[in-house]
Amino acid sequence: MTGLHFEQRLRDLVGRKQVLLSDIWGVVHNGLESFPEACEALHRFRHEGGTVILITNAPRPADSVQRQLRKLGVADEVYSAIVSSGDLTRHYVADHPGGKVFWLGPERDNSIHRGLDVALSPLEDASYIICTGLYDDETETAEDYRPMLLRARERKLPLICANPDIVVERGDRLIYCAGAIAELYRELGGEVIFYGKPHRPIYDRAMMLAEQHAGRPIAREEVLAIGDSVRTDLAGAHGFGIDCLFVTRGIHSEEFAGVEQLDPASVKELFGHPPRALMRELKW
Repeated sequence: MTGLHFEQRLRDLVGRKQVLLSDIWGVVHNGLESFPEACEALHRFRHEGGTVILITNAPRPADSVQRQLRKLGVADEVYSAIVSSGDLTRHYVADHPGGKVFWLGPERDNSIHRGLDVALSPLEDASYIICTGLYDDETETAEDYRPMLLRARERKLPLICANPDIVVERGDRLIYCAGAIAELYRELGGEVIFYGKPHRPIYDRAMMLAEQHAGRPIAREEVLAIGDSVRTDLAGAHGFGIDCLFVTRGIHSEEFAGVEQLDPASVKELFGHPPRALMRELKW
C-alpha cells in the first residue's frame, strides 16, 4: 500500500474515465449553499464528452432532488441524470402494493410515498417501516427512538432505510440521518433493508443510466466515483469495483485538517481500502 497526497485538479485524474458517479451532499453542496467550483468541474467533464450521474442517499425521488439543486443554484447542465435512494425505496413500496406502512421521517420527505398504493398506519398496525430520517434532526438522535424501535422489533417489522447515511453536513454542522436509526434497529435485532450507498442496487441503476447516455456498455475501468464518506462512498465504490476520488471537505473534514500527505499506515487506518486520490474540494 502506498501513501496519498492531495490532488489539485480533477482534469489531471480523469484520464480515460468516461463516467463520473458523483455524490451530492458534501461534494456539490452542503445543504445550504452549492459549491461553484465543484459544479464547474462536473460541467467541464460533461463538456469534454463525459457522463455525470449524481448518486445520492437522499430519501426523495430524483425530481425532488433536482428541485433542491435548482434552489441552491446548481444548473441542470452540471449532470446527466440523478439516482437517489429515495427512488429505490419507492420501487420497493411499488412492489408491495396495498401495504400498511409506518413512515418515520420529517414532513419534507413526504414525496417518498407520493402517488403510490400505500396506506400510512400507526406502528401497531403496520406491515413494515419506511425510515427517511428523524422527525426533528435539529435536536434528536437515534437514541430518542429506542423505545419505538423496541416495539417494532417485538412485532418483527422490517425497516426500509431510505438513506443509509449516519450523518450529513448542514452548513457547518453535522446532523443525523435515517442510517443512524437503521443501525440502532439492527443492533437491537431488527431486520433492516438498506437502499442507497454503499449497497449495490444504486450503483446498478446508475450504471444503467450511464450506459443509456453513452449509448454503449461501460467498463468499470471507465468509471470514477466521487464522494466524501468512507462508510458509503468509498466502501460502495470499492464493493462495485470502481475507483474513488475522496473529497475531504465533507463529513470527515476535521480528520484531514492540516494534513498534507498520508503515509501508508495512515491510509490503512483511515480508509482500509484506499481511494484512487484525495482532493480538499472538487475543482476542474
